[in-house]
Amino acid sequence: MLGDLLTRYLVLLFGYAYPAFECFRSVEKNKVDVEEIKFWCQYWIIIALVTVCERIGDVFLSWLPMYGEVKLAFFIYLWYPKTKGTGFIYETMLRPFVTRHETDIERKLQEMKARGWDFAIYYWHNCTELGQTKFFDALQYFMSQSGKSTDSKTKKSNGHEPSAPPLPVPSPNEWPSMAMHKSKNKKRS
Repeated sequence: MLGDLLTRYLVLLFGYAYPAFECFRSVEKNKVDVEEIKFWCQYWIIIALVTVCERIGDVFLSWLPMYGEVKLAFFIYLWYPKTKGTGFIYETMLRPFVTRHETDIERKLQEMKARGWDFAIYYWHNCTELGQTKFFDALQYFMSQSGKSTDSKTKKSNGHEPSAPPLPVPSPNEWPSMAMHKSKNKKRS
């Protein structure tokens, strides 16, 4: 357990943090070395590819003994100044493969991008509809609870029953009309 945790931290340190710092230093130099920038770009391309493959195949690979240690050694091999494995991996494996299949890769990525966008819109629509429905259900629930608490407060204010019955509310037919007021005003004048 401790070995696995230590290995993970070492992979983060030597696989991501140190190369990121070295890449930063290469970019921020007063005199930019194109070969060094190219090297770090190739490194990050390989790391991105390894990370994607690892996310997909992690279920099958992570149980292998010494998997974390091999991964750490591979990351160090890629950037270590004496081996500079990035150039070898990029030039002999990655570049020829991508060059041969570039149009297929680009087409698949465009299809995935379109499907991803459709998927996001579909779920956004469903989530907003569900959220709106739940919001109004909750609002209706709180309104009904508010009505119940007001009724119970009027029935028992301070724990006592009201001393007089409530006044009757006149029906709309019994309300005074404007015509009655106009006729009273004419009689006065």
